[in-house]
Amino acid sequence: MLVGTVASFEILSCSHRERREHVARILDQGIDHVFMADHVSFINGLGMDGLINAATLAAQDERLKVVVGVYLLALRHPLPVARQLATIAQSAPGQLILGVGVGGEDRNEIAMCGVDPATRGRRTDECLAVLNGVAGGEPFSFDGEFFQFQRAIIRPAPDPAVPILIGGRVDASLERAARFGDGWLAVWVSPERFRQATATVDARAAELGRPRPTRHGLQLWAGIDDDRTIARARLADAMERFYHVPFERFEKYSPYGTAAEVAEFLGRYRDAGCGLFNIMPITATEAAGIDAVAEIRARLG
Repeated sequence: MLVGTVASFEILSCSHRERREHVARILDQGIDHVFMADHVSFINGLGMDGLINAATLAAQDERLKVVVGVYLLALRHPLPVARQLATIAQSAPGQLILGVGVGGEDRNEIAMCGVDPATRGRRTDECLAVLNGVAGGEPFSFDGEFFQFQRAIIRPAPDPAVPILIGGRVDASLERAARFGDGWLAVWVSPERFRQATATVDARAAELGRPRPTRHGLQLWAGIDDDRTIARARLADAMERFYHVPFERFEKYSPYGTAAEVAEFLGRYRDAGCGLFNIMPITATEAAGIDAVAEIRARLG
């Protein structure tokens, strides 16, 4: 089981020395990985480039795994992305896991990049087909609705291959995970939905003649404090400021309380087959968040 913490704005925007100290604390605490988002310009104008941040953090220490959760692949041409993945794999082999999503929360972010939001699912599927097609380093041609090219070659091929997780909560994301992914990265789902959905992904992958996806995971926000009231208030404020919707819409999927209480909440997902957790801890300080995720990891076993 892999349990990771978010690479927060504080970690990503601090000085090189402070970043190294944060990474050292994460590794010393036994946390498996860090994860980061990818946005061009989210609802409030904030953004970050997931692959640039992944490369920056992977370079800090060869032991640190990084997960992009999730990358807005439909906003990019897949061949330059394939080169980026190959480059990171060459400089930091085995450290990157790529999560891919369609960006469901803010349609305008898609539109401002010149992409019709109604096409983002189909574009993502084509991009994934291209990434898979060139991943082995052999010539690959493609003639799709959005992308056409002849004999693209991306060498050296990533070794080991970069795992791809498909993010989302709707049925289309399950089909995408079965068809293209190494696993499904869930968000805003119950343990029961997680169990049912991953079974669907596995069965569909078998129908398609693909290997069984083995990297199913969950991404979530969590408010962590010894005072449960403070934990909830802090979490609600952070999520409402980021998503611009009432916290009550997320509450049943977003645990809060002590690290032990959050671990108990996540244990139901572990028992449902979740093997990777991306936890965004909302705490009083950055160090407190790292320590809390480490405790959650220890309790989940």
